[in-house]
Formats: sequence, C-alpha cells, structure tokens
Amino acid sequence: MSQSSLVNVDVAIVGGGMSGAVLALSLAALRGADGEPLRVLLLEASAPELNAHPGFDARAIALSAGTCEALARHGIWPRFAPHCAPITHIHVSDKGHAGQTHLTAAEYGLPALGQVIELSAAGITLQQGMAQCPHIRVCCPAQLADIEPLEEGVRLRLASGEHYQTRLLVAADGGNSTVRQHFKLPVTRHDYGQSAIIATVKTAEDPAGRAFERFTEGGPLALLPMQEGLSSLVWSVQRDQADALMALDEQAFLAQLQQAFGWRLGRFLQTGVRHVYPLALAATDYPLAQRTVLVGNAAHLLHPIAGQGFNLGMRDLDLLTQALARALAAGEDIGSFEVLNGYWRQRRDDQAHTIWLTSSLAQLFSNGHGPLVAGRNLALSLMGRLGCLKAPLANQTLGFVSQTTR
Repeated sequence: MSQSSLVNVDVAIVGGGMSGAVLALSLAALRGADGEPLRVLLLEASAPELNAHPGFDARAIALSAGTCEALARHGIWPRFAPHCAPITHIHVSDKGHAGQTHLTAAEYGLPALGQVIELSAAGITLQQGMAQCPHIRVCCPAQLADIEPLEEGVRLRLASGEHYQTRLLVAADGGNSTVRQHFKLPVTRHDYGQSAIIATVKTAEDPAGRAFERFTEGGPLALLPMQEGLSSLVWSVQRDQADALMALDEQAFLAQLQQAFGWRLGRFLQTGVRHVYPLALAATDYPLAQRTVLVGNAAHLLHPIAGQGFNLGMRDLDLLTQALARALAAGEDIGSFEVLNGYWRQRRDDQAHTIWLTSSLAQLFSNGHGPLVAGRNLALSLMGRLGCLKAPLANQTLGFVSQTTR
C-alpha cells in the first residue's frame, strides 16, 4: 500500500447511531493548540435510510436533564429541542400494591426532569449536522475489514479497499461491537429472560408531560410522553409472553396493555407498529485497548428500566470530549494511554454503579417472592413520604452524577 492511498485522521468512530453521531459532532467542535480542528472519520455499516437503520428505529428515548445539559454544552441541544417532549412528572408504582412514589420537575427547581425524542427524528437532525460539518467524513455503508494497532496510531482497512490511520479509535458500534470482539475485551453478560415490546401508543388522556414506570409481574412497563399527545411504550415481559403478545391483533394487545398498566391515562386507543428486543446485560470490564476506547452500548448494554441506557452513554461522550479537549490544549497525544486511562478513572465508578442499579432493579421488580414484594413496596412508600430517601433515585434519573478522578 502506498502512503498516498492512506488517509490520516485524528479520531475514527466506528458506529453512526446516536452515540457515534453525537460524539462526532462534539469532537468536530474541538481545536488543537495550533487552532486546527480535529479531523473526524465516522464509519457506519448500515445504509443511510433511517427507517431501516438499527440505531434510529421506531423507539423513543428519554434524555435526562443532565444529558440535555451535556448536549447543550457541546452545541447539539438546539438540534434536538424542536423534536422533544418534556417530562415534568414521573410516577413510579407496583401493580397490585400500594407502594408508589412521584418525582416532579418543580420540586427540583427544573423546567423538566428530562425530554423524550424519537430516534428517527434524532437521526435525521444528526445526519444533517454531520453533512454540514467540513471536518467530519462519513463513510456509509462501510464495512470494517481489519484493525491494526500501531505505536503511533490505529490502521483501519475497509472492505472497499480504503485505508485510514487514526490517532484514536472510538467504538460506538453497539452491544455486538465488532471493535470489542477484535480486541477480545472481556465482557460480563447476563440474560434477563425478558424481551421489551416497543411501540407508540395513543391514550384517551393526553400524557401532558407525565412519564410512568409501572412494575408488573413480568417486568417493568414504562410510558414516556411524546409530542402530539402520544406516548412511547417500553414493556418488559418474560420472553415467552412477548411472543404471545406480539401475535395478538391490535385490540387484543391493547386490552392486555390496559390490564397491566391501569387507567391513569384513560383507555388505550391505538398502537403503532410493535417491535420486540431481547433484554440482556453486556458490560465491558475494561473498555480500553491500544489507542482505542469503547463508549455507549459498546461498553455497556443495559436493561431499559429507569431509562439509563443512552444517558449513561452520554456521560461517556461528555467526559471523553472533555478529556480530549484538555489533552489538545496541553499538546498531548489524544490516543495515549495516559489520556484514555485518565478518562476511564473518571467513568468507572459511575458505570459500575449504574450497571449494578439497573440490574438490581430489574431483578427486584420482576420477582414475586413475598418478602421482596413487601420490601420494595415499603421502599416505594417511604420514598413517597421522605425526600431524603428519594434523592438517590432522583439524582440517577436526572443524570446529575458526580465524576471523580482517582
């Protein structure tokens, strides 16, 4: 291979879903000590049609207040804002039991606890942003054929025959990360034996900013408020029950949903296309390799309970961007072990705590054992009465998590 056929970039991101695209835009705004912008390469395997893109499908996600602040810091929030619906109230309950608690934006002095955005809308605005940025080179569809770590960089070969060399490689390619597999990074896995049914639903009553987390016999059921009076449903059920629910016609499905959720938003009137996803934990024990870092779902694929998935990933992107900005200002090598390990020291406690929290909640609230049911309902009741007990849940939900360096 001739040197003329090798394209040099500063950062190569594998994966063009939410995490990869947000990171690309965040990094493209950085400048080195010489004032030159970072050259960012984004490699995405899927064709650009958003309706078929696995990273921008029919789901909607909740962006915590902390995530919205981070997006604003990196200049991305103005792109998302027109497509978002605010969450002003969160109601948490356990089906068939009295325990419940509430979170409201007013009690925390916030305009909203978070925002809900459809992934398809997010995908469109992120792709528009990258297309308008001269420092981002998007290759899509692009199949990564080989990764060759070198002392001075990482060399990438695409199936098309193109060759790139980057100072830093970032894996944002999801729970089945090819980059993670290439480096054989150890992963902690757990199958919850559940699947999540995802759909947009219409209720008789407008959710008007209200989000719900309802714990049922089969798993948690969440409704997130969307624009135009709709709600996004994330219903976690046992895997065999998911197959049965997916086989029902619309009216029969809505009847089952009504029975599980109750009548807090009146009658369920309509559902859009239903999708089903198996639920499992996949957490990388140490998300670093030679000049390489894993972020988002490539580093930690979580249960959707409490809506922590992308919000945890956004804290990865935020802290990584800040770490690289400091390194650039100091004239340091952005792909060096010192820079990446410093980033990981800031992230590991938050990642470990969030993984533990979501796994614990998923198992606690999917268990019908009598003492556990009594204990969790007592906890919900006390949180509803004592603000000091609710604070840890609120801090995690809001995404205001302190970062420590050790």
